[in-house]
Order: sequence, then structure tokens, then C-alpha cells
Amino acid sequence: MPVSPEILKLGSKAIPFNLKGVDYKYYSLDDFKDKKVLCIIFSCNHCPYVKAVEGRINEIAKQYSSESFALVCINSNDEETHPEDSFDEMKKRAAEKAFVFPYLRDDTQETAMAYDAVCTPDIYLYDENRILKYRGRIDDNWKDETKVTRKELQMAINRLLDNKEIDFEIIPNMGCSIKWK
Repeated sequence: MPVSPEILKLGSKAIPFNLKGVDYKYYSLDDFKDKKVLCIIFSCNHCPYVKAVEGRINEIAKQYSSESFALVCINSNDEETHPEDSFDEMKKRAAEKAFVFPYLRDDTQETAMAYDAVCTPDIYLYDENRILKYRGRIDDNWKDETKVTRKELQMAINRLLDNKEIDFEIIPNMGCSIKWK
């Protein structure tokens, strides 16, 4: 059931989902209930913004793997208009890039609609009560990782892991639009 854009804002609750991963397992919010911080990223295979940062996303998942943190990516794009975003292509991409996080397929697009996801990547960071605390960018230079000076998603993750509020300006992320059916 879609949620209006006015409802989904900082302070909103995470919305339940049950989606198939490229490992053929189904994942829901409950699968991450033991983690203090949960990062949900709406992603895909074809978007140049995602391609530019997917290595960084994977490194964040690796870096925080020993912490009470989980990261999951969800692909909601229409595979008819964008075949490279199909489940089979997702499996290939996850294997090629050695993703260490669940990569999930939202065939119905209901999850993306419920979250009011607008672009890829669209980043949602939740605290232990699954309250949205951060919806911003990964860092300050999506094009060139060597020019990054502020790793804002990691700053937000660290704040939440330390039981602190996010006390810096949240700058919205840029990306390709979700490809709706």
C-alpha cells in the first residue's frame, strides 16, 4: 500500500517488506531486527550514479559487518523497459561485484512506492527502533571517489551506532529516477 510523500520523512517508521534476494532467499525487516542500524538503498544495475558508488556501498557493508549494522539494496525498476535491471542481471551483477549485502528484487514496485523512493540510489538509514534518521547522500562526490572529503552516510552510521543524533546537514542524494511500470 503506497504511502504519501508527506508521511515518509525523517522520524517515520520503516515499512515492512518481503522480497526475494539474488540468493533466492526472502528478506523482511524482521531479518535485521537484531541490528542496531539498518540501511536500505533503492538501487539498480543500469544507473550511472549507482555504478559510480556501488563499490563504496559494498565497502560500507564490509566495513560495518562486525558492527550491529545491516545494509540491503532493493531494485524496483521496470525490467521490461530496462532489461539490465532484471533478476537474472541482478544475480550476475551481485556475483561480478562480490556484493556482501542482500540484493533484493521488488517486482511489483510496491515497496518502492511505500517508501516513496524516487531515485537510484535512494538511501534510508534507520535506528534500532526503525525510525528514519538519515535520507541523504553517500558522500560529497559521487563521480570521483578520490575527491571525496565527507563520507556522510558513514558519519550518520557512526552517529547512530554511538546512540547519537545526526547533527549535520543532510544533503539529498542525486540519481536516476525509479523506472516505473
